Amino acid sequence: MEADIVLAYRTGREADAVCRAVSPDNMKVPKDLLVKTRRRGKKVFTKIKCTRNMLRFIATIDDFMDAVAVAQKSISAVNR
Repeated sequence: MEADIVLAYRTGREADAVCRAVSPDNMKVPKDLLVKTRRRGKKVFTKIKCTRNMLRFIATIDDFMDAVAVAQKSISAVNR
């Protein structure tokens, strides 16, 4: 199973903040799971691959989107 998630922001700075907040580069993930997040311009690109089962795949996407929501709320609070 594989998902490509693309998030667009008003500025590159916002995209960078979200990318850094949700980047799993410093987290250990199981061998059957791949999560890669990159920023290009005003967009954040995330690829999620899971070779084990659908529940892990869905849970990973859910966790990622929760982290995105928290990052976006933080950005909104700072911008006020």
